[in-house]
Amino acid sequence: MLNRGAYTKTNSGVLTGSLITHLECPNCGRHYSADILRTVCEDAHCLSSLFARYDLSNGLPKDILTSRPATMWRYKEVLPVIHQENIITVGEGFTPILPLTNLKHWAGDDEVLWKDESGNPTGSFKARGIGAAVSKAKELGIDTIVTPTAGNAGGALAAYAARAGIKAIVYIPKLTPKVFKDECHLYGAQLVEVDGNISDCGRLANEQAIANGWFQVSTLKEPYRLEGKKTMGYEIAEQLNWQLPDVILYPTGGGTGLIGLWKAFDEMEQLGWIGSHRPRMVAVQSESCNGIVQAFNAGEASSQFVDGGFTIANGLRVPKPYADKLILKVLRKSNGTALSIPDAMMSEALKEIARYEGMLIAPEGAALWQAFKHLKAHRWIKPHERILLLNTGSGYKYLENINI
Repeated sequence: MLNRGAYTKTNSGVLTGSLITHLECPNCGRHYSADILRTVCEDAHCLSSLFARYDLSNGLPKDILTSRPATMWRYKEVLPVIHQENIITVGEGFTPILPLTNLKHWAGDDEVLWKDESGNPTGSFKARGIGAAVSKAKELGIDTIVTPTAGNAGGALAAYAARAGIKAIVYIPKLTPKVFKDECHLYGAQLVEVDGNISDCGRLANEQAIANGWFQVSTLKEPYRLEGKKTMGYEIAEQLNWQLPDVILYPTGGGTGLIGLWKAFDEMEQLGWIGSHRPRMVAVQSESCNGIVQAFNAGEASSQFVDGGFTIANGLRVPKPYADKLILKVLRKSNGTALSIPDAMMSEALKEIARYEGMLIAPEGAALWQAFKHLKAHRWIKPHERILLLNTGSGYKYLENINI
């Protein structure tokens, strides 16, 4: 676990007003300084992801947001970067929420909405988490960052590292569509292709990071990608006039966004921005990698390693999420559920959404549409509810995977 001393760069100028106080292990409760770069809990019996914590005791007026730019940094008080000069941004965040239109007959009495992350820089929600992680890495003086990726995270890291002047090294499965590899090359990242899945990439990235002193931003193995992803939760609340949906469907690979949404809801309640109502959270996986679904249905606290091979939804090929215990806790605390979708149904849904809604969404997002239909047909979704489906990226990057 990386543990570097406090700031190695001189920071000056305007402060962001960040209310960050420390890092905390949500599992064992141990506290760590936020002025030192860390990865996961140092307790050998724990090794949980770490959460950034903020002093929210005095609240914040919601009207501070009124005149701020429409990016995720409008929530700067609850983001971890302390000095304004260290924010690396290319306009990520504040993506639209779009109502279902020509397919409304599937919704019946329910209101169905899409939170569409495809318009983010580099074409996916990964821009949020990577943007926050790279910004904090810059603040803490890091010069080389490494990550394993199934596709979108690698491109985002390459882009944000380029803007920050930080070296990026990306480990990617050979079976990943060429567009994701080209993207990394164009942004100047060092690309390492691996004959295996993202877990194999993660193992190799970890070995080389330890050997060379690189900082890893693997999913939920450092505290700050989660902070960027949680801004989706803040936006959902703000865009829906501070009334959360009844149900949120989320495509679950590593699960950072699902955990981040839940963290955002808790923080907003502490700030006095929302009440205690919470959505029922639904984790949607590929049948190829459905360890969370299996664990949820079996009542287990953690998942097993499950890898059935290639799926058109690259981001869902995560055989065992590092934060599986946290994902399962959120699903159960929210009275949610989990289900998996085969590739053929994802492809069918992707085409249906494109033809009737004019949105070319990622296969991961398309899986949500099939999950919604299933939950609606089985009456898990109740009449007159508001349902939000979170599309994580652009379908344009996946054309190599789709039989048109």
